[in-house]
Amino acid sequence: MAGIISNMPSHFTFSTIIPVRITDINYGNHVGNDAILSLLHEARMQFLMSHGFTELNCGGPGLIMKDVQIEFKNEIGYGDPVTAQLVTGNFSKVSFELFYRLKNEDKTLVNAKTTMVCFDYASKKIAAIPAIVMEQLSAPH
Repeated sequence: MAGIISNMPSHFTFSTIIPVRITDINYGNHVGNDAILSLLHEARMQFLMSHGFTELNCGGPGLIMKDVQIEFKNEIGYGDPVTAQLVTGNFSKVSFELFYRLKNEDKTLVNAKTTMVCFDYASKKIAAIPAIVMEQLSAPH
C-alpha cells in the first residue's frame, strides 16, 4: 500500500538518536501518536541547532509549523533505539518542507513531513526565508 507522503526522499543529511521515554508509551504498550509528534519536534530542534538556528530565531524570523503528515510503519516500544533522520526540501519564498524518518536499525518506524513557515513573532506576520537559512538548510550537512 502506498504511503501518504509520495515524495519521501531516500537520502537524509542529518541524523540523531532520540531516546523513547516511558511517558511516550500509551495503553497499547507502544509510543502514542501524540508522542510521535514530540519526537519529531525534538529531532527538528536538534537539526536546527546543528545549523546554529532555533525555532524562535531562524536567521532572524522564527518558524511556525503549517502542517504535518505522519505515516506509522511499525510500532515503537519502550527502550527501542530510535534514529531520527531529517532532510529539507521544496523551498519557497517563505516556507520549506522537512522530511523525517524514524528508524530502528534497518526498519522504518515512521515517515513524516512538516511544512515550516518563516514567521515574525513580533509582528505576527509571515516573513521571507533569510538567504543564510536557505543556504545552510538546503546544503548537505
